[in-house]
Amino acid sequence: MFGVDLYGRVRLAVLGQGLSQREASRRFGIDRGTVAKMVSHSAPPGYRRTVEPRRPKLDRHAGFIDQILADDLNAPKKQRHTIQRIYDRLRDERGFDGGYTTVRDYVHPRRLRLKETFVPLAHPAGHAQADFGEAWAVIGGETRKVHFLVVSLPHSDAVFVKAYPAETAEAFCEGHVSAFAFFGGIPLSILYDNTRLAVAKILGDGTRKRSTLFAALQSHYVFEDRYGRPGKGNDKGKVEGMVGFARRTFMVPFPRARDFAELNAMLEERCRERQSKIPRGATATIGARMTADQAVFEDPPATPFNACDKRLGRVTSQALVRYKNTDYSVPVSYAHRDVMVKAYVDDVVITSGGDEIARHQRSYDAGDFVFDPLHYLALLEQKVGALDQAAPLQGWALPTEFATLRRLLEARLSQKNRCAAGKREYVQILRLIETFPLALVHGAVRDALRLGAISYDAVKHLALCRIENRPARLDLNRYPHLALTTVTTTSASSYMSLLSGETA
Repeated sequence: MFGVDLYGRVRLAVLGQGLSQREASRRFGIDRGTVAKMVSHSAPPGYRRTVEPRRPKLDRHAGFIDQILADDLNAPKKQRHTIQRIYDRLRDERGFDGGYTTVRDYVHPRRLRLKETFVPLAHPAGHAQADFGEAWAVIGGETRKVHFLVVSLPHSDAVFVKAYPAETAEAFCEGHVSAFAFFGGIPLSILYDNTRLAVAKILGDGTRKRSTLFAALQSHYVFEDRYGRPGKGNDKGKVEGMVGFARRTFMVPFPRARDFAELNAMLEERCRERQSKIPRGATATIGARMTADQAVFEDPPATPFNACDKRLGRVTSQALVRYKNTDYSVPVSYAHRDVMVKAYVDDVVITSGGDEIARHQRSYDAGDFVFDPLHYLALLEQKVGALDQAAPLQGWALPTEFATLRRLLEARLSQKNRCAAGKREYVQILRLIETFPLALVHGAVRDALRLGAISYDAVKHLALCRIENRPARLDLNRYPHLALTTVTTTSASSYMSLLSGETA
């Protein structure tokens, strides 16, 4: 291979000084054909193959290899053929006796030709893309995986990020509601992948059947939903890049928060701070460019969408309703009835006949039981023998005065009835929490212990006195005008004198 310097000297001699190619060949010590090539090219053109190389041992297997490469395009990336695997199959299945290098030289250029090429896209104002991502965060001192929804505006490069405990349909829809509030309007269209949260089924003609909850969201806000090709994340590459950007920028190192509300406040603030940045190739900030998006957004409806998953349920004999493998309690009076379960991101609400009968903080732990102790007190009043082993009361953090009151209640009653009557009266006191706030009942229990008035009637009276802000009549020191009476203990001799008719 001759360098550019020799090319320059030969071309100067022949083209500039009129030297013949024969003479130039003798002067520079090179072949005449090489001189002719140097005259035709200002720089070494490099090796150029004019005929496809012959591979006598491989050519009859070319169709087999091409089919493998074509099939791999639809296979998962981690389960595609390596060149070594292709070579092994040729040797084992087709008796190929050539070398590995021959196979490699054939496969490599064909893989390059099979790689997809993309068209740069323009993004008009007013359109959005949405996708979920995963990251790790420290929530309430526990390191856990969080799922975050990213809604991106490709025209302005604005982004909204919100994290959730799980990637559920209600989280997906609630994230849209929050994004619309953040951006100040409804995009004209939103591009998705074919996530099950939005698409229940892809029909034979390529149209999508929306999932029930997402269809309600789309109808409420009236925006166009668009979808990429199945398995082609590049169709919505803008938001795909934003998912990675949010993970690297907003969640490194692991964000720390007391709960998801604090985490999402931090993420929203990061999104707002980013609006002061100028994207690469732009001359205005993201916030200034977002005004073009907002100018064509639709106005939001008067009321936001109620993002909850609704399902019918039936209450068991233990006053439990199951939702996604977690059991939630209801008042025992609703046992064996049909109810409606409304699952929000943070809460599970259970209704019967349109009335709310129970509300719990949602649990995302499979096989969990979520109890409200108040739901079972009416039944425990009848079945006091189950008081100590009642699962709904386990872990109920009542003030210590309640345990003291229970001990005194059982001690006050006779030995024969202690196990039943004492427990029953204690449950009756607990049932006051069904009507009055716990803090008020706790104060009444403290007053009862101070006054030595150990009974359900006394605690209820003291609670009412606290509500009405009047003195408790159990404390006679508040009534000095009343005469005090001292009752002495009757002696046995006095009793005997009555029997004999004598005057004591």
